[in-house]
Amino acid sequence: MPVTIGALRESAPQETRVSLVPEVADKFAQAGAKVLIEKGAGTRAMFPDAAYKNVAWADSPTAVLDQAQVVLTVQPLSVEQITRLKSGTVVIGYMQAYSRKAEVKALQERGITSFAMEFVPRISRAQSMDALSSQAAIAGYKAVLIAADNLQKFLPMLTTAAGTIRPSGVLIIGAGVAGLQAIATARRLGAVVEAYDVRSATKEQVKSLGAKFVDTGVSADGAGGYARELTAEEKAKQQEVLDSRIAVADAVVTTASVPGRPAPKIISRAAVERMRPGSVIVDIAAEQGGNCELTRAGEIVEHQGVKIIGAVNLPAQLAYNASEMYARNLLNFLKPAIDKAGELVIDWNDEVFAQSCLTHGGEIKHEATRKSLEA
Repeated sequence: MPVTIGALRESAPQETRVSLVPEVADKFAQAGAKVLIEKGAGTRAMFPDAAYKNVAWADSPTAVLDQAQVVLTVQPLSVEQITRLKSGTVVIGYMQAYSRKAEVKALQERGITSFAMEFVPRISRAQSMDALSSQAAIAGYKAVLIAADNLQKFLPMLTTAAGTIRPSGVLIIGAGVAGLQAIATARRLGAVVEAYDVRSATKEQVKSLGAKFVDTGVSADGAGGYARELTAEEKAKQQEVLDSRIAVADAVVTTASVPGRPAPKIISRAAVERMRPGSVIVDIAAEQGGNCELTRAGEIVEHQGVKIIGAVNLPAQLAYNASEMYARNLLNFLKPAIDKAGELVIDWNDEVFAQSCLTHGGEIKHEATRKSLEA
């Protein structure tokens, strides 16, 4: 019997994305699946109901939760929503497993099979499923636009009848997907860009985008393409060099994070106080505690003339493209499990499914999450 794939109107505050866009809904239908969508699910992302074809409509989120065998989400389902699901239902989306322990426990106890998109392994075959990267690229782009909007300076050099305007200096901290997109965007806007990452392997990527790499003499290359946490001595050495570059930057965009842990504190109060009045810091890691000591998630803090912007959920500010990219990630993840008859058949020998599985059969399958809950 064909699997029914459901999508909800996201209920989290300020979440405007949708997990299923019309293009992807059509592709699931072509694969033989039935698609059930809550009315109005895509309207905040500029996908009106009329744009969806070959789908069934639900008048409420509970109708989707009651009928779907697979539920696609952006933000994690609430405990109340999870309790409505039938045992064996499959849920795919961001799970935020390290901070949403009650929800993880509910998924386990309800016998839900859940896949966390943030746990998709970073292997070549899974690049098209990498939602972290697709959404991080959007965040990096948007962060630079926010910095430019809050600066009282031009980013590019301008030659005018009133004289030459010097270009602004932008420092990007963290050269992952978000950082690299931030570098590229700042360069397109004409800024003089410097960038730093504890992973030495990013140096050539930074330089290829036309930015100068800040070499502090500290490397923290870690497993899986992530940075490891630095020792106290390494942090001190890094801080000394970075503080000198932060002090002369007009805008700083910070993107450094460690999965499952608070974001590393890279910009101290003292470093902020060395910056020129009118400078701006955009902290993408605000939701994980922030890379700046003064960051407050979702707020703009002004300290001695410097703005520290605690950016949260930046992809939701470009909901149309963010939804397109995320929905394609979900399609590429789920489609291999839909057979020719439209039925769901998960291959547990496939490392993508095995490593991204959070809960299954009443157990927490993701080892790090299980240890966190036990602790």
